[in-house]
Amino acid sequence: MNNKKLLKLTLAAVMAALSYVVFTFLQIKITLPGGDATSFHLGNAVCVLGALLLGGVYGGAAGAIGMTIGDLFDPVYVIYAPKTFLLKFCIGLITGLVAHKFGKITQTTDKKHIVMWTLIAAICGMLFNFIFDPLIGYLYKIYIIGKSAAEVTLAWNVLTTGVNAVASVIVATLVYLPIRKALVKTNLFFKIGKENE
Repeated sequence: MNNKKLLKLTLAAVMAALSYVVFTFLQIKITLPGGDATSFHLGNAVCVLGALLLGGVYGGAAGAIGMTIGDLFDPVYVIYAPKTFLLKFCIGLITGLVAHKFGKITQTTDKKHIVMWTLIAAICGMLFNFIFDPLIGYLYKIYIIGKSAAEVTLAWNVLTTGVNAVASVIVATLVYLPIRKALVKTNLFFKIGKENE
């Protein structure tokens, strides 16, 4: 294994750990009827940041692993762990695809281009989550918990998912830009795309 691959795996592990910590310890949990819960958190911001820094696969896997572990250690969220893994991995894939395939943010030094495509990529990843997190959660609850519980919690899930999405876009973008600059200066920046991904 070459040094670049090892560094990328190490950074992905750090992003997974950061995702777990941010989701687990920095959340505002709201208890819902029927023993369910939802929360305001920035775990998705770490997932988006990982995809911007490392590409969709590594970043998505890091965010998915970190937040899934958070679900597995929480008695309320443990039943949602498979859904969390799938959705967070998809956030990373979509963000990475838009940022690196379409925006080519690591292939340019044009600051306006980088900011614009970083924002677009983060918005695309979070828009996916805003639509599919409440939808899949609703369907899951209908078939597992019961229709009445699903209807009661849907509005809260849409609210928290929307707030989390907006906050994640802002935070991931604001954090990515200085981290990118620091990584470029220290020669640790990954150019993603072409033969590099």
